[in-house]
Amino acid sequence: MNFSVVHIEKDEENVIIGQSHFIKTVEDLYEAIKNSSPSAKFGIAFCEASGKRLIRFDGNDDTLIKRAVRNAERIGAGHAFIVHLADAFPINVIPHIRSVPEVLGLYAATSNPLSVVIADEGEGRGIIGVIDGQKPLGTETEEEALERKNFLRDIGYKR
Repeated sequence: MNFSVVHIEKDEENVIIGQSHFIKTVEDLYEAIKNSSPSAKFGIAFCEASGKRLIRFDGNDDTLIKRAVRNAERIGAGHAFIVHLADAFPINVIPHIRSVPEVLGLYAATSNPLSVVIADEGEGRGIIGVIDGQKPLGTETEEEALERKNFLRDIGYKR
């Protein structure tokens, strides 16, 4: 078995990576995202693991669709999906994505630099995990904790 790391190509958008199990994943993810955040721009790509074994794709933004397809090609893991998301936050779409019956789990939802750790055993490839962002530089101080709390209130996620 060989292991590799795929660095996800992205700009400022968020990326969501997960695993599903059925050909209708792309259409169901489209509906879940659109219903949760109508102004969201997104591209979805899904790696089929059997049958024609194609990368299925959908979305409403050509740039994000192309980016999702390129990254799905590079990941190449059975039943993996990737969503590139702009003009919306993952926190608003994740509950809807999780409610899609064929979605098995999520690996990442981030705007940070992102890498995917892949295992390849010849016939198939799978996602082992992800590397999201960078290592911590320390532990927050009381002042930094207050700054975090105020920030969450300033952007409307806490009252």
